[in-house]
Amino acid sequence: MSRGDLITGGAGFIGSHLADELVRRGRSVTVLDDLSTGRASNIAHLVGTPPFEFVEGSVTDAPLVRDLVASHDRVFHLAAAVGVRLVIDQPVQTIETNVGGASNVMAAAAGAGTPVLVASTSEAYGKSAALPFREDADVVLGPTSRRRWAYASSKLLDEFLALAHRIESGTRVVIARLFNTIGPRQTGTYGMVVPRFVTQAMEGDPLTVYGPGTQRRCFSDVADVVPAMPDLLECPGADGEVVNIGNTESISIEDLAKLVVEVTGSRSEIVRVPYDEAYPAGFEDMEARTPDLSRARRLIGFAPRITLRESVERIWRALKNGNGIAE
Repeated sequence: MSRGDLITGGAGFIGSHLADELVRRGRSVTVLDDLSTGRASNIAHLVGTPPFEFVEGSVTDAPLVRDLVASHDRVFHLAAAVGVRLVIDQPVQTIETNVGGASNVMAAAAGAGTPVLVASTSEAYGKSAALPFREDADVVLGPTSRRRWAYASSKLLDEFLALAHRIESGTRVVIARLFNTIGPRQTGTYGMVVPRFVTQAMEGDPLTVYGPGTQRRCFSDVADVVPAMPDLLECPGADGEVVNIGNTESISIEDLAKLVVEVTGSRSEIVRVPYDEAYPAGFEDMEARTPDLSRARRLIGFAPRITLRESVERIWRALKNGNGIAE
């Protein structure tokens, strides 16, 4: 009999949507979250239903993680320190949470023979200019003196660790590198640009574009991203693979701000803020990030359906109706 799925970080933005998806698929779901960046409100609609359980705790608690992993069929490891602002302001927490949490999850999974999907990030590509980003391409990171690269380095170490456990124990592992996922329930507190822009526009405040505004990103709707995660874990050919999940629709940050103003009907102005005013001295950013999705397409037929405009409209509607979080 199935013992269900464990989601670490399942009260977060992506994790809570993944919980919804797995419950829709008829799975029993347990969420482990310490609510440091996740929110109980994200999963409140699931609490009390028979296929769902919430455990408040941390992935840094090795005995708790070991017991939970052993009592579940599959693990989706999403718990991590996230967001540029958090990474810059709390570098020790970023490294210890990401690396320590992944170490506990993978050790427990190896011991129990439990398949794991590890959620990684497009940050792993660093400041490479070789677009689009392919999973087998070299990565380019800045010096250790720049806090900006601590998050990317910690997530790369998570990937190395997970794949090392696969080699040594035969544990089934899939790495999903997610590209700028957006949607309802996402907070702008930790530097996420889309919810921050939408909130500023709705309140009539200036939309603050950090840096030159020419830097380009590809934003993926959470409704496209989360179904791909169980699909990958269920795909035999994905075992031991690193797989990009995202959208190839690229936009500059300044044009993103203009799009948000247009969608919301706001009269807010757009203001550029130099990096040295927004972040500590020496902050570095990437000019562009675009994923190569050919591997995801080959493995699970992945194809994003939701445009960026539609995503912004979804976020705006959710915030207007009180169903989104973007403070």
